Amino acid sequence: METCYFCRKGILENKKVTVDFRWGDKLFVIEEVPAKVCNECGEKYYSAEVSRAMEKIAIEGKKEKVIEVPLARLPETPSTVA
Repeated sequence: METCYFCRKGILENKKVTVDFRWGDKLFVIEEVPAKVCNECGEKYYSAEVSRAMEKIAIEGKKEKVIEVPLARLPETPSTVA
């Protein structure tokens, strides 16, 4: 039983997840990615092999389909500036 390094109290569970993977100025959505996921905070951990496989997909530009992703920008207001 592995505990989460991030929150220190959750247990890591093996799951398949969807990852928003950014490479340069490109965004890839990769499905069915094996990960260990914290059952408390949701932090995800990927093996080195899985990370390399996601990088390879991005570098080669592999895709099964193209989806439309809406983009919005939060206007800067005095309450949002630190």
